[in-house]
Amino acid sequence: MTSVRANDYDSFADGYSAENETSLLNAYYERPAMLELAGDVAGRRILDAGCGSGPLFAALRDRGAVMTGVDASAGMLELARRRLGADADLRVADLANPLPFPDDTFDDVVASLVLHYLEDWGPTLTELRRVLTPGGRLIVSVEHPFAITLMQRLAGEKTHYFATRSRTEEWTMGGQTAQLSFWDRPLHAMTDAFTGAGFRIDVISEPPPAPGAREMFPEEFRELTGPSFLAFLFFVLTAE
Repeated sequence: MTSVRANDYDSFADGYSAENETSLLNAYYERPAMLELAGDVAGRRILDAGCGSGPLFAALRDRGAVMTGVDASAGMLELARRRLGADADLRVADLANPLPFPDDTFDDVVASLVLHYLEDWGPTLTELRRVLTPGGRLIVSVEHPFAITLMQRLAGEKTHYFATRSRTEEWTMGGQTAQLSFWDRPLHAMTDAFTGAGFRIDVISEPPPAPGAREMFPEEFRELTGPSFLAFLFFVLTAE
């Protein structure tokens, strides 16, 4: 199975983290949507799977959750530790491999924009199911498969919506550049993977941006109207 570690976030951790803090799609769309879906988390033990530099970890901890974070990038975890403090439970772990936790450790797992780096979701979802208590939740955000297909068509590229296929992009953030590889898959492949790993699908969400986002990012909104704004797709799943 393709490793999350294959994407070298260490090479542009500072630039990516800075962009993630304030961008429309991260700070005013994806992260608020994840927090809304999580709801009241006071006292809940939550694993942030692919925590990066820790913005979602911090927001959930501020809401009273007992947080643990894992990420494949040591560079991103170094930034997370600066943000969260020396006592934060942060560990280097690749989601393509078994997790370093006993069964039934967490009430919730949040997987924010990380599963689309993996070719095969089955083993990862099985591990996430294992570390969740029965009835625990997995809250997921991924790149929206419809948006990926639309962007490819607009760029004049050949599309293969119903195939699971790899895609490589060069990202430059904060003057730092890295090659990132993604695995695109259709919606039915996602839902089949979730149910096959023992999850019940409770919510599939395509939320609007946070209030005030349009006023803060007028240029971006002119470019991201209609279906092209569906950058991410969100799920709430229950471990059965």
